[in-house]
Amino acid sequence: MAKGILGKKLGMTQVFTDEGHTIPVTVIEAGPCVVVQKKTMDKDGYSAIQLGYGDIRERLVNKPEMGHFKRSKVSPKRYLREIRTSEDLPEEVGSEIKVDVFSEGDLVDVVGTSIGKGFAGAIKRWNFRRGPMSHGSMYHRRPGAMGATGLARVLKGRKLPGRLGGERVTIQNLEVVRVDPERNLMLVRGSVPGRRGSLLVIQEAVKSRAAKNKK
Repeated sequence: MAKGILGKKLGMTQVFTDEGHTIPVTVIEAGPCVVVQKKTMDKDGYSAIQLGYGDIRERLVNKPEMGHFKRSKVSPKRYLREIRTSEDLPEEVGSEIKVDVFSEGDLVDVVGTSIGKGFAGAIKRWNFRRGPMSHGSMYHRRPGAMGATGLARVLKGRKLPGRLGGERVTIQNLEVVRVDPERNLMLVRGSVPGRRGSLLVIQEAVKSRAAKNKK
C-alpha cells in the first residue's frame, strides 16, 4: 500500500552526520491526519483514502462540507486531499495517520505549490541571455525574435514573458533524514516547493516503488 500524509512546510536548516558532513534539510510538520473518506474499486472505480489535516472552526465550514465531516464522524479539517492506495486498505474512516508512517531512509515524493513571483520577463522566467548593455544597442532584456515572418503569427510554445510560479510542483525521491513522532516533525533532504506555512503532500516515492516491483 502506498503511504502518504499531509503536512506544512516550516523552513530549512541543516543537520550533521556522524562523519561531520552537512546535510541541508527541509523541516515539515507532518500530520496528524485523519481518514475522512475511503474509496474502493467497486464503488468509485479506484482505491484511495481522503485525508483531513488542520483543525478549523465549524462556522468557517459550509453546510455540504460539514455534512461530509459529520457523516465520517470527524471534526472539521482545513485541508482535504486524496492519497491513491492499493486495493487492500487497512485504514478505516476516522483512523489517525501520524508521521511515524515514514521512517529514516525512506524515499518520498513531495507535492506543493511553488512560490508565486507574479509577471516576469523572459530572462527571469526562461533564463534567456540578455543583449549587449552598452554602445546604444537598445536591446537589453527583450524576448527576441518571434520566429518565421511569413506566418504572421506566433508559434505555439514560444517562450515569452508571463506569470511565473504559483504552480503545482512535485519533487521526487527525497530522502527522509529524521522523523520526530513526539513533535510531528519530518526532516527531508533538500528543498521542497512552496513558502513557509504552505501545504505539502508527502507520499511514498513512486519510482522507487516501481523499481521494487520489477525486482
